[in-house]
Formats: sequence, structure tokens, C-alpha cells
Amino acid sequence: MKVWDLPTRLYHWVQAVLFVGLLASGFSKEDMHSVLGISLFILIMWRISWGFVGSETSRFRQFVKSPKAVVIYLKGEGSPHARHSIGHNPAGGWMVVLMITVLLLQCCLGLLISGVIDLALLPELLISDTTLSWFEDAHFFLAYLLIGLVLVHLIAIAFYKLDKKPLVWAMIVGYQKANILFKKGNARREVVIASNTRALLMLVVSLFVTMAIIAPSIM
Repeated sequence: MKVWDLPTRLYHWVQAVLFVGLLASGFSKEDMHSVLGISLFILIMWRISWGFVGSETSRFRQFVKSPKAVVIYLKGEGSPHARHSIGHNPAGGWMVVLMITVLLLQCCLGLLISGVIDLALLPELLISDTTLSWFEDAHFFLAYLLIGLVLVHLIAIAFYKLDKKPLVWAMIVGYQKANILFKKGNARREVVIASNTRALLMLVVSLFVTMAIIAPSIM
């Protein structure tokens, strides 16, 4: 059955490519780093908007669970429905939120440091040499934090692969075997999928929002 829509899958893989490109260009101090950063910022804006108006499994309200639910899941307790739910599991849902949050913060810091966001629009307190140095240190730290989060993500994928849950393949094709999702008494149902036209509209909106943010620095 279909679990992931096309926009969510595109976001996932384009984000992965941009992340690798940003790491390579950032540590080698290449000029393309800012361009890739702006592209990632647009992508994140798109994903955030899709988290509110997108398909069922893409919406934050569907996969962001309470801390108690996460603890129960990690301990291997709870009902079969909770342990074999459609989309992100409780722990994976919070990883998505954490990744998006850190990536967004990293993008904002990068755009400030590179001058893509017009510093003249910020209070004078935020544009001192000391503050910019803090921004650079934080940007450097978050790069390593993101590498750590990606490693945790890859380890989780390997773990679920051993448990015969092909997460990577599902994120490529959008489908997952129903017997994996609906075992141990779960009732079968279809995922509500939003239209690709809506996704395209939200991407255009995200592009214009980003351009509005960086426009003062290039005019």
C-alpha cells in the first residue's frame, strides 16, 4: 500500500543530496556553499508547509507523539497498533522534527554569516564582530551535530532492515507491504494522499518567501 507521497520522497532525497553537497562545499570553503544553503532553505520551508497541508503521513500532527508514547515505543511496549502504525513511528517522528529544526537553524546561521540575509535589518546588537563569531562557531558545531543525527538515522535504518522493514525502499517507491504494517491485529486502511498540485503550489510559495527574505541583500 502507498505510504509516502511523491513530495515527501522528493524532499527526503533532495535534502540528502544537498546535505552532502553542503558538507563538502562548507569544509572546503567553496563558493557554491551559499547557493546550496539557499536551496536547502527553500526545501525546508516547503517541508514545513507540507507538514500542515500535505498527505496524512507527512503531517506533523500524525507523527509527532507525546514523550510518553516515545518511551513506550522504545521500550517495546504498547499496543500492536502503536508499534506498527503507518508512517513514522513515535521515535522517528521526533527525529524528523529535530532534523528539520536543526537544518533550519543551520541555514539561518549560514545565511546571516554569508550576508545573504541583510544584516542591516537586524538590531545593532546582533551584528557585532563578537556576535558574528558566535554565529560562526554555532554554524560549525551544528554541522557536526547534523552528521551525528544522520549517523543515528542510518543506524536506525540498518536496525529496521534487520527486522525486515525496508524503510529505504519505501521512501524510494512510496509503497510498503501491507503485511508489515497491518500485522498483529491492526485493521487495514488507506493513507490519505494530498495532490501533487498542492505540493507544487506550496513549493512556489516557499520560493517566494525565501526570495522575500534574501531580496534586501541583493538589491
